[in-house]
Amino acid sequence: MTSRTRIVPEVDFDKPGQQRGFLRLFHSVHSSAYGYIPFPIVVLKNGEGPTALFVSGTHGDEYEGQVALCNLARTLQPEAIQGRVILLPAANLPAAVAGRRTSPIDEGNLNRLFPGDPDGSVTEQIAYYIEHELVARAHIVVDLHSGGSSLMYVPSALMQQDDEDPARNAKLRAALQAFAAPVAYIGHAAPGQGAGRTTGGAAMRQGKLALGSELGGTGTVTPAAVRIAERGLRNILIHFGITEGQVEPQQTRLLDVAGPDYFVYSSVPGLYEPLVELGDMVRAGQPAARIHQPETPWAPAVEETFANDGFVLCKRIPGRTVRGDCLFHLGTDVSW
Repeated sequence: MTSRTRIVPEVDFDKPGQQRGFLRLFHSVHSSAYGYIPFPIVVLKNGEGPTALFVSGTHGDEYEGQVALCNLARTLQPEAIQGRVILLPAANLPAAVAGRRTSPIDEGNLNRLFPGDPDGSVTEQIAYYIEHELVARAHIVVDLHSGGSSLMYVPSALMQQDDEDPARNAKLRAALQAFAAPVAYIGHAAPGQGAGRTTGGAAMRQGKLALGSELGGTGTVTPAAVRIAERGLRNILIHFGITEGQVEPQQTRLLDVAGPDYFVYSSVPGLYEPLVELGDMVRAGQPAARIHQPETPWAPAVEETFANDGFVLCKRIPGRTVRGDCLFHLGTDVSW
């Protein structure tokens, strides 16, 4: 029988008003025998109503969502809401401080470790707390991601398809449309990753609705991506009746990412030359990239091709690549 979380919150989730504090994950190390890792959290509550959980920093080098939640933490007031809003801007704080996808403490990738373990590594303990203490309290979860240091996305929002619950899918599609990103896509588990190990999987186990995003990437922040995130969060609060107002509309292109043939991987190490751009429409069999060997420049370049028709949703950023790196992934148009 696993024990309950060892993380101690400084906030009372049921207290009216606004609270700012930390989640204390006690972590004994050489330099701090009785220390803790302080994960910042903001809770706003006013009356009865739904709970929205907004998360960023699940991957520490994905910054657009972190900026959007910092802005929201400073501006949203409890009197403007009906219900509760929980903000977790740096979900994997060690990774966020280090500017890395994974934690420098245990190399944990938070978005591949749900449902977590209350007695496990630092990142496993974080995952357990988020799923069992935060997601469990929420009606809608929005986990803001982008491509981080190695990928760039067309700014987009996403939902994870639940093949066994059409009613849940309908609610998710309505929320996805309300988020109003320029592009939205329906995700299935990326090859080999397992949908249940993500925040979306945590929400599904807890019977909650969850959206994600891929707001850009390259380890930078753009004003356009932050605007998309902030508009999306405002729209979600309105859509679920937590704040008043009208959803700000945006024509959203809906895509599906349906399987491994939507992805292009490097088959050899080398220097990759992309042959298409983000937003291009491509055909199955079309060249996607050439991989060169500058160490032996006379060697023939290796050509990688697309296995499917589709819209180029994502591309790799660093020029050097090794076998197994994702170079592109596609989406195919579907109707709302």
